[in-house]
Amino acid sequence: MLIYTFKRLLRLLLLWLALITLTFGMRLVIPGDPVETLFAQQPANSEVIASVRHELGLDQPLPIQYFNYIANALQGDLGKSLITGRPVLSEISDRYFKTVLLAVSGLAIALIYGIGSGVLAVWIKSRVLEKVLTALNLLLVSLPGFWLGLLLLDWFSIQLGWLPVLSENDLVQLILPALTLGLISGALLFRVIKAELLEALNQDYIKTAQAKGLTRQAIVIRHALKNALTPVVTLVGLQFGALLGGAIIIENVFAWPGLGQLAVQAINQRDYPIIQGLVLLTATTYVVVNTGVDLLYHWLNPRVQKLA
Repeated sequence: MLIYTFKRLLRLLLLWLALITLTFGMRLVIPGDPVETLFAQQPANSEVIASVRHELGLDQPLPIQYFNYIANALQGDLGKSLITGRPVLSEISDRYFKTVLLAVSGLAIALIYGIGSGVLAVWIKSRVLEKVLTALNLLLVSLPGFWLGLLLLDWFSIQLGWLPVLSENDLVQLILPALTLGLISGALLFRVIKAELLEALNQDYIKTAQAKGLTRQAIVIRHALKNALTPVVTLVGLQFGALLGGAIIIENVFAWPGLGQLAVQAINQRDYPIIQGLVLLTATTYVVVNTGVDLLYHWLNPRVQKLA
C-alpha cells in the first residue's frame, strides 16, 4: 500500500508540474498583450508601459519567466490581477469555496438520486418502472445543463413560487444549482449502478443466496449493491471534475458567486493572471481528488495494485 501511495503521489507531482507548464503556456497562445490590454482604455507613455512590463516580469527571457512562475506558484503566488491589482490567490479564494460547495452538494445529490433510482429499477421487478426510470435518466443526460437550470428556475421560482430567484441566504440559493448538477450527474450514475446490479445478480453467489431463501430485496441490498458500488468510486472522481466544469456555466444561470462568474469577468476583461490561476487551481483540485479516489479504490480493492 505504501509503495502504491508513493507512486500515485509522484505521478501527482509530475502531473502538477505539467499543469503549471500548460498554464504558463496559455499566455503565449492567447491573442493580445496583457500590458497593452491594461492600458487599452487609458493610454500611457512608453516609460510607464515598460515599467509595468518590468514589474510583471514580462521583459525577461521566457525560460526565466517560466522558472519564476513555478517558484512563485510553489509559494502560493500566482501573480496579481491586471484589473484590481489584488493577488490572484486572494481573488480566487473568495469564490473558490463557493464553487467547491456547489460541486460537493451536486455530487451528494447525484449519489443519492443515481444510486437510489438504480437500485429501485432493479429492486422492484416492474418493466414499466424500469423503462420510465431509464427514459427519464436518458432525458436528463441529453439535456444541456443551462437549459435544465432555466427549466427548474421557471418551475420552482416563477411558476410554483417555492424558492426565490435570488436570495441572501446561501443555503437557499444553493438548492437549485446543486439540484441541476446533481440530476445530470445522477443520471449517469443510474446507468452504471443499474448495469452493475444486473451483472451481479447473475453471479454464482447470488444464486446461492436465492437458494437459501433470501428475498430479492435482501439480495439486492445486502449482496449485489456492495459489489456494484466499487466502480462508482472511480466514476465519482470523474464526475467531480465534470461538476467543477459544469458549475462555471450553472453559476452564471443562478447568479451563484463562485468561480464561474469570476471566469466570465476575467475573460471579458482579458485579465490573464486570473484566467491562468483559475485554470491551474481548478485542474489541481480535479487531479488531487482523482488521486484520492485512486487510493480509496486501491484500499477497497487491493487487486488493482497488480495493474498499476
